[in-house]
Amino acid sequence: MKTAIVFATHHGTTEKVAQMISKLASGNAELINLKKSGDVNLDGYDRIIIGGSIHAGAIQKRVRKFCDKHMEQLSAKPLGLYLSCMEENEKARMQFETAYSEPLRKHAISCKLTGGEVIFERMNFIEKFMMKKIGGMTESVSKLREDQIKELVSEMGLC
Repeated sequence: MKTAIVFATHHGTTEKVAQMISKLASGNAELINLKKSGDVNLDGYDRIIIGGSIHAGAIQKRVRKFCDKHMEQLSAKPLGLYLSCMEENEKARMQFETAYSEPLRKHAISCKLTGGEVIFERMNFIEKFMMKKIGGMTESVSKLREDQIKELVSEMGLC
């Protein structure tokens, strides 16, 4: 079965998770970066995994538009959803529910919060300032959830 891992990334964490999923699936998945790809054709894929991240409280516009545009196809195939975010517990669940529409969440075989990263080296001055002022962070932090990534791969039947 052919799997597409469709994602958008701001600082690289969501892409890192997509690569981890692909590696756990023995490379049996194609990575599609919405920032670099034009119009995506899903016809040749049996399963779809979609990933995005939270910045300023919302998922990337590219991911939201992709989901809206391809809703019919996504609803007809096995679907996995993941969200890279630094929040945990209820806040993270609320961000997930805001990021992906209810019909997609209900249809998805697997919905995972894969943790997040703050990578100061990839941030501009304003982003660094906001992380220090609002988040109280002064250095890079990784809170990736490998257990959730492995569960997504397993639940999607990729291993």
